[in-house]
Amino acid sequence: MSAARPIVDRLPRRLLVVLLILVALLALYPAYGPLLFPAKHGFLLQRLTGIMIVAVMAMSLDLLVGVAGLVSLGHAAFFGLGGYMLALLSPAYEGANLWLALPLTVLGVAAAAVVVGFLSIRTSGIYFIMVTLAFGQMGYYFFNDSRVAGGSDGAYIYVKPTVELFGKTLIDLDDKLTFYYVALGVLVGTYLLLRMLLASPFGRVVRAIGVNEHRVRGLGFNPVLYKLVAFTIGGSLAGLSGFLAATQYGFVNPAMLSWHQSGQVLVMVILGGMGTLFGPALGAFILEFARLGFESITDHYLLLMGGLIIGVVLVLPRGVGGWLLTVTEHRPADPDQEAP
Repeated sequence: MSAARPIVDRLPRRLLVVLLILVALLALYPAYGPLLFPAKHGFLLQRLTGIMIVAVMAMSLDLLVGVAGLVSLGHAAFFGLGGYMLALLSPAYEGANLWLALPLTVLGVAAAAVVVGFLSIRTSGIYFIMVTLAFGQMGYYFFNDSRVAGGSDGAYIYVKPTVELFGKTLIDLDDKLTFYYVALGVLVGTYLLLRMLLASPFGRVVRAIGVNEHRVRGLGFNPVLYKLVAFTIGGSLAGLSGFLAATQYGFVNPAMLSWHQSGQVLVMVILGGMGTLFGPALGAFILEFARLGFESITDHYLLLMGGLIIGVVLVLPRGVGGWLLTVTEHRPADPDQEAP
């Protein structure tokens, strides 16, 4: 499979219009959903919310895989840790204070990402993959075999976090429609944050590391430091995604940290287009809707899923996002005329 196309500083106008239309369709779904899918509207609202949360994790992994060139199979460890942090910070029969629980969760996951990253990024290639896989499985077995947060049975979060100010509820996360828009806001905000980050001098160095680390070192930059910061940011965003997933489902279990979860999100990144940021988010929607459709057809839906993934990789080696970049970019009518 060929390498992903580098992130462009400015998206083609036609692609930007397509992405804005997709976001608008998500934002307006609660209005047209009951009309188009009266029997399944509630189910689809929940499913779309979950997909948007996973899409945040996919974009955070793309920062490592598609931009910095760090293929991680332990990214789900930060996703699961974010969910467990919420479970541990939530009182037994009360909602955790979001103003306190969310910052503590992100900081806790960031600290874990610093430790794991410091011990991992000095390796490269298959060794980096195996080290991150090992750390992910260590986290899985820690929560699975210990009595922390329920062991292998997991733990329930009976009351969702509260968002209050001076005793007044600002946002009711227990309301499915409200939480849907919170997930949508986090999805869009994460994308914009990563776009701004990669457009900064720091982001340009990280992008250069993904292309040729030796040249970056020769220019006087310390690739280890930049990769560690990128690894920490990616892990923190995965922890935020896990926090939202635990809030939505009200339950956490060790499977959230397993390598299967990491592999699934990695497939989303590859399917959507490595290094495009918006592509992995599209990959999350494509993969999850394909799963939903194939499950309704046969019990052997995994065979169809595998065929779909293989087909997309063969036909669109740069993923859906890379294909969209190619077909929407401006090309001059005169082949001898150079693009501005």
